[in-house]
Amino acid sequence: MPHLQKLEGDVEAIIERLKLYMLKVILWNRGISNLVSRNDEPRFVERHLMESLEPASWLRASGARRWLDVGSGAGLPAIPLILAGVGKEWTLVEARRNKTLFLIKTIQDMMLSGVTVTCDRYEHLASDPQLDGRFEGLTARAALALSPTLQTASKLVAPGGHAFLWKGSRLDEEPRSDEGWRRYWSEGGVVRVGKGPIRVVLFNRKTTD
Repeated sequence: MPHLQKLEGDVEAIIERLKLYMLKVILWNRGISNLVSRNDEPRFVERHLMESLEPASWLRASGARRWLDVGSGAGLPAIPLILAGVGKEWTLVEARRNKTLFLIKTIQDMMLSGVTVTCDRYEHLASDPQLDGRFEGLTARAALALSPTLQTASKLVAPGGHAFLWKGSRLDEEPRSDEGWRRYWSEGGVVRVGKGPIRVVLFNRKTTD
């Protein structure tokens, strides 16, 4: 995986850990409950791992240490990024219990330190005063609307922090359809990932609202 060459660490060891993680996803997908589409299993590396890892050096360069991953599902993009050495602490938020069970077991089996799983809806987190400004970085690969995602994130991400959103073909429309997010965030750049329409967009949390 050429994207890992930009990161520090033992690349071969990281790849072996990514293979183990992929195997866990596929076995759970086939034997317990759906984590990803069955059609995605043969293209898991390209569709999921590479899309998660391609911007890893960008996330690492942000300097964020405490990360929140929204709608984690099977652990994408968080677990590949964790395995690649991005961040020191991660909180994975997933509302569906069957998926949180997978995340908890995988984190335990792979002995991932500094990682916690929260079974809750993302929008509920903003009402918890203990999480106010708790995070320096946020990732979201799930298909959430851009403005509500960022407005909730404004409570959770500290001023000066960052949000990286994986967005598809509607990216050109979303920022203009509801611009309430601009009170809290400024745009910081875009990178295309994979061969499809997916782009990762950086938003920087303003230091004053």
